[in-house]
Parts: sequence; structure tokens; C-alpha cells
Amino acid sequence: MASASTFLSHPNPQANDVVSSAICQFKSCSFASQSTLFGSKFASKSLSLHTATTRPACASDSEPISASHSHQTFDVLIIGAGIIGLTIARQFLIGSDLSVAVIDKSVPCSGATGAGQGYIWMAHKTPGSDLWDFGLRSQRLWEDLTESLSEQGLDPLQILGWKKTGSLLVGRTPEESDMLKGRVKLLCEAGLRAEYLSAIDLLVKEPELMVDKDTGAAFLPDDCQLDARRAVEFLEKGNRHYSSKGRYAEFYNDPVISLLRSGGSGEVEAIKTSRNILYTKKAIVVAAGCWSGSLMCDLLRESEVVLDVPVKPRKGHLLVLENFNSFQLNHGLMEVGYVDHQTAIPLPNISTSGLLDHDGQTLSVSMTATMDTAGNIVLGSSRQFAGFCSELEESIINRIWDRAGEFFPKLREKSLSDFSKSREVRVGLRPYMPDGKPVIGPVPGVANVFLATGHEGGGLSMALGTAEMLADMVIGNPEKVNSAPFAVHGRC
Repeated sequence: MASASTFLSHPNPQANDVVSSAICQFKSCSFASQSTLFGSKFASKSLSLHTATTRPACASDSEPISASHSHQTFDVLIIGAGIIGLTIARQFLIGSDLSVAVIDKSVPCSGATGAGQGYIWMAHKTPGSDLWDFGLRSQRLWEDLTESLSEQGLDPLQILGWKKTGSLLVGRTPEESDMLKGRVKLLCEAGLRAEYLSAIDLLVKEPELMVDKDTGAAFLPDDCQLDARRAVEFLEKGNRHYSSKGRYAEFYNDPVISLLRSGGSGEVEAIKTSRNILYTKKAIVVAAGCWSGSLMCDLLRESEVVLDVPVKPRKGHLLVLENFNSFQLNHGLMEVGYVDHQTAIPLPNISTSGLLDHDGQTLSVSMTATMDTAGNIVLGSSRQFAGFCSELEESIINRIWDRAGEFFPKLREKSLSDFSKSREVRVGLRPYMPDGKPVIGPVPGVANVFLATGHEGGGLSMALGTAEMLADMVIGNPEKVNSAPFAVHGRC
């Protein structure tokens, strides 16, 4: 579910309420081409499902497709309209003839998805790790999608904010440089294009970056970035194309209350929301981000199934500077410390900046820097455990600014107050799993309920791989990537 994100130009904790209960009627939207919408030439079958009226758009200009009936039946129900839930819906729609409904207590892009920086990177992943093949598969699916769009005469930059910027993983000590040389060797052996850049070469790539004799970087020229909000709009429009075929509906601002079980088999047959009862023929997918654990606890409270999903919110801040025309970035950058950003406490000899916040929560700040499609500078990033609080904290924004200034001297020529009227702050709650891997798979003891959560800061980069893996499980297709490391059993 996507309801704990703040997008502020000025500090205003009251601006965090993005939930709207207004309901009005719009005409059903229609689109010219299935392949144009999804960047896919996959021809899918049509399945009849009766839907009636529509509800208003909450996150984009086109209308969500929902019905006025309080009881409806779909093959697949997806709880959560973040990037994970929407891509899973897309996968079922283009890869099968199943009908799909997406349910969310809020609206798309109001949670971790909309607060992200848009990395589709392999630079900080380790060959041979559980996440390696999975991350690589997902990145290639994004590349296939953008290539398909280009073949149709569409611009991936315009539609998705897609840019092949390349990534730079920057180190500033002899130890970090040695580590980066080893990482480049591993990446090349794993089949990726990668090279180690010395200080001189790095300065040519990024003139704004401060370098000295010990500075170096791992450069991956094929890493990319995209705009999460554009991607979500693209996914929504594509999904809604299938509403005219009776295969898709959205139920936004409609919290899930409980699961309803069959009196005979005990199998889950429906979910009850604040306004509807939605029946399922095949599967229920919980893709509710950091709320997935507490939601599953509530939904299974009356059952004999014992499940503890250890996903929890990990708060993050990003700072977006607008109209900073004198500052230019050519690639996406992150410091070496970001590799160990998964840990709650910064590791010794790694340059991540760590401290305790005012509540005694461990706070980690690593330099990340990108330039978006509008030319805005996006600086990050922070991670902290602060429960479900998503209020903006100026002290953390100051810390991000100071950390960025250690890498880019030009930033130190200005005060953060100079951007008081031309800045945006993104605050979101990442779904953190203690072992650093998402949970993707069936819930033991509840045959038709599946989880897809725990991606932490990698939801965008792993979205298409997650969608493919989850849909293959439900449909019974052969696995493209080994799903065992991400199973629910043994981890929850």
C-alpha cells in the first residue's frame, strides 16, 4: 500500500495526508493500442467480466477503472498499488487471460515508489549473491521494455524518464579504491561492462566531483535510471487498457479489512475492503510494502496460520534541487558506503556518514546524486528506523546537504536556504527485510495467498523481475530465476 510519503517544497508535516475520499464519475478511458501502452507485442486473450462505472484518477490524468457493485469476482486480487503491485498486475494482463484487480488504501506513488531516486543499477550488487541473477534479470526486462517502446516509435525518455546514464560507485580512500578494483574484476567476469577509473579519468567523467590521488570509481556505462512517477503513469494507462476487455479494475482509497474463507475448504475466497467484497478465483497477492507484515498479521488473526513477516519501515529522505543550472552531473553517482547501506550501523573503514537522531534511532546517510529528466539535482540518501513516521526532518536534510558538499565543492558555495523556494523533499518508508532480500512466494498454509514485499530501496530496479517471478508461480510457468532465496517459508 502506498500512503506514507511526503513531497514538500517547504517543511510542513501537515502535508502528509494524501488520502482522499471524494468519489465522482468520469467517462471510461480508451487507448488505441495495447502494444503502445505496454511496450509489448504480446497478444492476450479476453475474459469477460462485468464492470460498470468508474472512479476518479488519484495519481495520473487517466481514470481508474472501478465498479459500483459491492461484490465482484476477479482471478487475481493485488493488494498494493506501488511499483511492485502495478507491475505484477501488468504481468498477469500481458502474460495470461486472467482478470486482475488492484486494491490500495491510498493511491499510486504516495509511498516508497514516489519517493525513490529511480536507480536501475547493478554497480552496488555483488556477482554470485542471491540478488545478482534476480537483479540482472529485472534490469534486462526494463531494457527489453524500453527497446520495445523505441521500436514502436515511442521515446522511453519521455514515457518513463529512462536514461542510460551509467553509474559511478565512488571511493575516496586507498582501501575503498582497492575494493572497487576487485568489484570491477568480479563484474567483468560476470559479463557486465565495467571499468575502474583513476582520479584523473574520474575527473574527466564528472568535473564537478572533488577528487584527490586516492579517489577512484567503478564505472558501469550500461546502468540506467528512470522516473518513478512517469513509470507508474505508464503502468496505470497500460493496465486500464484491459478494463474495456473486462479484465482490470482499480479500488483506490479502499483499505483491506479482512480475508474471507470458504466454509468448506477453508481456502481464502475473497477480501473485504471498506466498501467492497472482492472474490478471487486464483490468487491474492499482498504487495503492500512495509505494511505487508502488519496487514498479514491482521488478515490471518482468526486463522490457525502463524506467520511473522519481519518486514518493517525504513524511513528515507531525498532532496531535489530545481533550477540549479550552474551544476551539472553526467552520470548517477553513489559513494562506496551505499553498498553497506543495508546494515543499520555503518561499517568501520567505510565512508558512510552515521549518527544517532534525536530519538536515538541509528541514522545512516550516504551520498547519492543524480540529475532527473527536468535537469533537477536529486541528492540522497538517508535510512533510519523510525516506525511508520513519515514526517520530514530538516536535520536529516541538512545532513544530506552537508554530505553531498563533501563530494561536490560547488554545493558549498551556496546555502541550503538559497533553495527554500526551489526544492522538493521526498520522504518515504522503504520495506526493509533483515536479510536484505525481498519476500516473493506463496504463504505456507494459505494456498492461494502470495507475498511480494521487502524490496527496501530496490523496488523500482527489481519490479519487473518480481512481477515475472510471481506471475510464473501463480500460472505455473517455468522459473526464469531461482525463487528459493526469496521464499516465504523459513524466513517468516
